[in-house]
This record gives sequence, structure tokens and C-alpha cells, in this order.
Amino acid sequence: MLELVDALAEQTALIVGDIMLDEYIWGDMTRISPEAPVPVVRTRQRTYRPGGAANVAANVAALGGIPFLAGIIGADEFADPLREAFAQAQVQWTAGILQTPDRATTVKTRIVAQQQQVLRLDKETSAPLTRAQEEALLDWCATQMRTARVCILSDYAKGVISPRLAQAVIQRAREQQLPIVADPKGRDFAKYTGATVVTPNLAEATLATRNSASSPSDLDDSARQLLEIIGGANLLLTRGAEGMTLYAPNASAVHIPAHERAVYDVSGAGDTVVAILALALAAGADVTQAAQLANFGAGLVIGKFGTATISRAELRQGIAQL
Repeated sequence: MLELVDALAEQTALIVGDIMLDEYIWGDMTRISPEAPVPVVRTRQRTYRPGGAANVAANVAALGGIPFLAGIIGADEFADPLREAFAQAQVQWTAGILQTPDRATTVKTRIVAQQQQVLRLDKETSAPLTRAQEEALLDWCATQMRTARVCILSDYAKGVISPRLAQAVIQRAREQQLPIVADPKGRDFAKYTGATVVTPNLAEATLATRNSASSPSDLDDSARQLLEIIGGANLLLTRGAEGMTLYAPNASAVHIPAHERAVYDVSGAGDTVVAILALALAAGADVTQAAQLANFGAGLVIGKFGTATISRAELRQGIAQL
């Protein structure tokens, strides 16, 4: 596994999806408001981190890979903080990041006091892209696919990954013989048909199949339903403390148990999974090997606060301690 960790370096990943800005307002909570039964937080600092598809790109960069990011943001007051967050994460600002005045940059604002999240405020636009915007993204992606080694669809249901765009990206990536990892959202899993791996969590799988998955047999039924929908793709079901289960067409399920870790914050853990999985596939690993490494990385990143990344050095150190 250590050889695979080293092989993640310099792998190029095309990432298409919903770009977000994660804003953190840090402060101290010392009293309850006299106006309402809510805490008063005296703010001290405001910081920014890439979120959504941008956090996938940040994870790719932290692992030594080279991210090519495509998406859309608003021409608003959050564009500059987003650029700064990209620079800190060593993610290149590309021509694939479209700015438009007709939609807001998606921002998740977390108010944190005494290292605990008190409140989250979301600002977002989830309207679909215009045909011209989709074409601009597709044209840019087609160019990047000439040098990319893997393609990632990071879908947060904020309007970028429409069925048309998803299928166009998948088709072009398949023509270039690139592995495709789709991180899904919503009920329409058909738009990810043709991907190499689709990575829902348990809640997303339940929503897509309308199945409670309250028992192991229900879980398997949900997975098999999704396998039929995504037509030949592998399904990597992430299950929190239960680890992950890999389902492949015409094969037995492979369960990958979670590594026992102290859970501090699960924010963005799915982005870490997707980044490691994609880079491992780009490096030539099979899906099971890539999933095992991604599962290990998820166990490390949940020990950090907020939207976080992990490095190859942290992966190597963690594996060495097994």
C-alpha cells in the first residue's frame, strides 16, 4: 500500500462540479442573549477554505496530484476570498472556473466557538447552467482530458452536474480511456451511467432508491438497484463508522471495515475519499485497492476539524502505525 501512496504524486485529475467557499467565523461563546435563548458569540477571526468540488481539488493537491478544476462561481464579494483559499491550498485558478453575475457563489458559513460548530449558514444558487455555460465547461474539459489521468464529477446539486453535462463529460472521458469517479447527489443516478465508480454515502443511496436500508439485505437490495441504474459502473457505498462496501456488477460485495479513529469532524470527508480513490485509479490501482486506500484516508481526515485535507506523508505515517 505504501508504494501506491507514493504513486499518487504527479497524477493529473480533471474535476468538474460545484465549487464552494467554506467560511469559518471563529469566536468565544460566553453568555446567552437576553433577546432570545441563543448563545452570543464574540467573533475573533474569519478564515476561508475551498469547499465542494474545490475541496476535492485541494485534497488532490495535498496528496501531490495536479488538479484541473472546472465549475462556476458568482462575480460577487466572495470571489476574492475564494481565490485566496485556492492559493493557500495550492490549487491553480483555471480558465475552467467561470464567473457570472447571474448567480451567487455558494458559501457555507460555519460559526465556531470553543472548537464547536454553533451554527451553519448557507448561501447558494442551485439553478441549472445555461446552454452556453455548459458548452464552455465542456470545451475546456475536452482540452484538459488530453493530459488528465482521471476524471471526477463532484456533484453537490448546485446546478453544474446536469444529466446532459454529466453524460457529455463521461462520454468524452471514456473516449480518452480515463477512469471516471462520480460523487453523487439527489435521486437521479442515471446521469452517472458509464462512470468507473460511483461513491454515494448511505443517506444518498437511501434517497435514490427510496429504500430504508434498515437491514443488511435491504442494503444489498439498494446497492443492486443502483448498479442497474448506473449501468456497469462500480458502486462504492460509504457507511461512516461501518466502513465501505464495494459492489461490482456480477461480483460479490467486498466490505472494507473502518479503521477505528476519534471522530472530530466529518465535513468534507467524502471529498478526501473521492480524491484518493481517483488518484489511485490514475496510478493504475484496481478499484478494490483504490477503495481500501481511500477508506484509510477517510479515517485520518475525520480526526481533523472542519473541511480538511491529508497529505501523502500523513497517509504513509498512518499506514506505518497499523
